[in-house]
Amino acid sequence: MAEAHQAVGFQFTVRPDGVDLKLSQEVIKNIYLSGVTAWKKKAILFKNGVLAGVYPASPSSWLIVVIAMMSSLYIRIDPSLGMIDSIKDNLPYRSEIHQAVLSGILFATGLWLFLIYLLRYTLKVLLSYHGWIFESHGKMSTSTKVWLSLVKMFSGRRPLLYSFQASLPRLPVPSVDDTICRYLESIHPLLDNEQYNQMKILANDFRDSIAAQLQRYLMLKSWWATNYVSDWWEEYIYLRSRSPIMVNNNFYMMDLLYVTPTHRQAARAGNVVHAMLQYRRKLERGEHAPVILSTSSKNTNTENIVQHLTDRKHLVVYHKGRFFQLWLYTGGRHLLPSELETQFQRILNDTSEPQPGELKLAALTAGNRYILWARTRIKYFSQGVNKVSLDAIESAAFFLTLDEEPQGYDSTKTNSLDSYAKSLLHGKCYDRWFDKSFTLISYPNGKMGINVEHSWADAPVVGHMWEYVLATDCFHLGYTEEGHCKGDVNKALPHPSRLQWQFPKECQEVIKTSYVIAKQIADDVDLHSYLFTEFGKGLIKKCRTSPDAFIQLALQLAQFRDQGLFCLTYESSMTRMFRDGRTETVRSCTSEAVAFVRAMEDTSRLALFRKAADKHQHMCRLAMKGPGIDRHLFCLYIMSKHLGVDSPFLKKVLSEPWKLSTSQTPQQQLNLVDINKFPKYVGSGGGFGPVADDGYGVSYIIVGENLITFHISSKFSSPDTDSYRFGRHIQKAMLDIQALFHPENDKMVGNGEHVQLVNGKKHL
Repeated sequence: MAEAHQAVGFQFTVRPDGVDLKLSQEVIKNIYLSGVTAWKKKAILFKNGVLAGVYPASPSSWLIVVIAMMSSLYIRIDPSLGMIDSIKDNLPYRSEIHQAVLSGILFATGLWLFLIYLLRYTLKVLLSYHGWIFESHGKMSTSTKVWLSLVKMFSGRRPLLYSFQASLPRLPVPSVDDTICRYLESIHPLLDNEQYNQMKILANDFRDSIAAQLQRYLMLKSWWATNYVSDWWEEYIYLRSRSPIMVNNNFYMMDLLYVTPTHRQAARAGNVVHAMLQYRRKLERGEHAPVILSTSSKNTNTENIVQHLTDRKHLVVYHKGRFFQLWLYTGGRHLLPSELETQFQRILNDTSEPQPGELKLAALTAGNRYILWARTRIKYFSQGVNKVSLDAIESAAFFLTLDEEPQGYDSTKTNSLDSYAKSLLHGKCYDRWFDKSFTLISYPNGKMGINVEHSWADAPVVGHMWEYVLATDCFHLGYTEEGHCKGDVNKALPHPSRLQWQFPKECQEVIKTSYVIAKQIADDVDLHSYLFTEFGKGLIKKCRTSPDAFIQLALQLAQFRDQGLFCLTYESSMTRMFRDGRTETVRSCTSEAVAFVRAMEDTSRLALFRKAADKHQHMCRLAMKGPGIDRHLFCLYIMSKHLGVDSPFLKKVLSEPWKLSTSQTPQQQLNLVDINKFPKYVGSGGGFGPVADDGYGVSYIIVGENLITFHISSKFSSPDTDSYRFGRHIQKAMLDIQALFHPENDKMVGNGEHVQLVNGKKHL
């Protein structure tokens, strides 16, 4: 067989007259090329490490400082104020000229390092200024203009991905008084007077008792750790959770909305995987430009851990219940798209049957994390072929599923986006490996998508990669007229190999049990995705308001119309302006938002809308700036647990359900595609499962100037929620708010119904 031939590097036979050694020239060549590639990579990593290490200076600046210093000594000027002579006196005996040169170089090097740290500290101070966040859109104060000029001046030229790491400020710890004050303000519109007074008493008791002690320890952590929130957030929110991560944790991202570059499944997967390898190579080398504002999870017996894997050389592919291992390198280079297409097509053509228990094996990653997966892992995957195969999956670059059912947006089919979203979020519950950093999903009609494990990254990070991959796939790699990947086909590549498993009956029963649990979760997900095409951020900006605030207030109006009451609302905001920053919560249901919603039939509603929108923008800016509410309270709670002290206030705060959880999917972070020139090459965002059993999860993406995509999730088991109904309320709310700015539209959307077709459905 071809794979057996390629796997043998040399053969030898022992004879009476010695050993007859036969070397394979092809394998020796591949070994040589692999070594050359490895050393090139090390050289590039070393170079980029040096560049990032001396940033915002450059290595050449050292030579400039040395030449300047030696020149000043030549003309008998000592800028060191005698320090060079002191260095010279402490050097081993050499000729006087050698001592002078060496002491000058040492002083110049020390001066150069001092200037680097001074520049870094100056840049850190500049980046700690956030006054620009609170300025009106389109207006810039003189102080902000000066600040921006200074940042540009001290930022150097062409920074690498991690160049700013040492200059990013630490996330500040807000004062306890400020956090409690903002918290009480955030819940005031949700409680009656008696409930609010009770909460106020709990808050004051906390402030007067243990708050100061917890705050002191938290301040100490903030001085020692690079970020006082992120490590605890990852550990306690993601890694220590024992509940299933499918639906409850993982999120998804969709393919291009209107365009499918090729309808050949293997070809599309080949281009996308190759683009991902290119992205990874640039990431490992730090060659991606830093984004300036304008790994897999492994389950153990006690908790999850995040494995940080670099330069993984293989991929694991799932197709029709079989697991295949596919090598991504040959001769020291990545497989070309055409070679990847060949390998994926071989898997698609494989007619072998799954081994006993193999079909639904991945359901173990979808069910209970402790009782089923962790215990089963120890008992049945700790040795033998099962351990080897599991290690192959967990050490793979990522996981790829070659799905059997076509998905994607189709304007002629009802619920096409709903079906696509559910497929990405949970699939069949056993055809995605939910523990992997992400599962890439390839459909037989050429569509793609990804299911992402949340602990290692937030949506903007994955969105950054996904934008790069889609743009590279469509505009750089491309396809032949027949839809195949470009390039020659190398049929000599070894075939992908099947992973082997040996599952006793008891293990197969556990797999079935985990599948039943996962399927119950998946079947309960009520997921509705739709396109809002009446207007987008272009028209919203003409109303002189923030698109995000506009949508968030529409969500509040929709929530009130759907449920008849207001609820605690979660909106995710990034804290990436700080070292190791992740997210903070924007509590979108403010007193101003409630006042606006209640006054929607009043003539003063436009003024109330602007007041509520301004308050929402202010809350978002506070979250980005650092003094949020929820991460601070979360860390105080964790600190109280470490100290063994009890706080009824913190318990109450951390147990409050987020009945409306929202998030905006980032769009056009890289600007690799001009969507004005190529309006069809836009994504449709992604979504996540509901956070509360009786609530909604809403993800939205503002696409270009004239399109907004919504992904709404809830649970069928809740009698109070309906994702489709909530989508209609959102649509009506968007139109009603837009009518505030254009009163002539009241005849169309005022108190009556505005009928339109979205995905073939009749909407208000």
